[in-house]
Amino acid sequence: MPDLLWPIKWVIELILVAFHSLFTAVGMDAAQGITWVLSIVGLTVIVRAALIPIFVKQIKSQRNMMVAQPEIAKLQKKYKGKTDRESREKFAKEQMELYKRTGSNPLSSCLPLLIQMPIFSGLFFVLNDAQNSIARGTGGVGLLNEQLSNQFAVSDLFGAPLKDTFLSTENIEVKILAAVMIIVMTASQFITQKQIMAKNQNPETMNSQYMQTQKIMLILFPIIFAISGISFPIGVMFYWLASNFWTMGQQYIVIRNMPTPGSKAHHEREARLAKKGKLPKKTAEAEAIIEEETPRQRTQPTGKTRAKKGKK
Repeated sequence: MPDLLWPIKWVIELILVAFHSLFTAVGMDAAQGITWVLSIVGLTVIVRAALIPIFVKQIKSQRNMMVAQPEIAKLQKKYKGKTDRESREKFAKEQMELYKRTGSNPLSSCLPLLIQMPIFSGLFFVLNDAQNSIARGTGGVGLLNEQLSNQFAVSDLFGAPLKDTFLSTENIEVKILAAVMIIVMTASQFITQKQIMAKNQNPETMNSQYMQTQKIMLILFPIIFAISGISFPIGVMFYWLASNFWTMGQQYIVIRNMPTPGSKAHHEREARLAKKGKLPKKTAEAEAIIEEETPRQRTQPTGKTRAKKGKK
């Protein structure tokens, strides 16, 4: 049976070996775990940079989902209580037409993670092949030759071999490092998702079905990461952790500079621009109009009789 991950493994080995060669060229030990960990971090940077166009598409789709929420709510109200087959089919058809018309996709938030799953799998099997390289006397599928595979197989960080998992060893260093990384990965995922919900959502859509799904994902994803983490090698977990930190930083930049209109982050950005005198003219004019249209409390005129009494 052909190895379906062969092309992905070949590219992963190419990037790993390239970064490994770079770090050894500047004086780092070729067999040390830190050299391979930094190579894995380099792999993460390359992969996530390549996914930036996908991330931009994801952001646009999520914003379109926010815009479409009022129409989705009307559609749900229209078919509320109708459980017959014809109504369900019409609802599904109209909902899909709405998603297509607004350019939105309810699964867009999962897209970058789904695309990275083959990378996780590929790195897992590259580590597994390296682990078996000593017994087989062979290297990887690409540039990870026998010597490099052997170095990768025996490399460790703080006494924890990169090829080991929390479940596969009694090594206390592996269990401690894996446990710490799982906690940090879970926390970083939770903070990233919470950041989106707290600062980059329009208050009008907070009670929508889409937001209810986001709230479920806020709890579900960290749980999935925590359960999956105990079965992944330390080396793969470093990729995962670096990817989470990239997502957190990327999300912070997007929320700060391109927030969803009407969200808390949007108001904070406009306040910063107004303070610097860089608020767009149209926005400034709109705020001025709103201020002018706001009714002011009318001062009641003082009658002459009252005035005279007051003088006495």
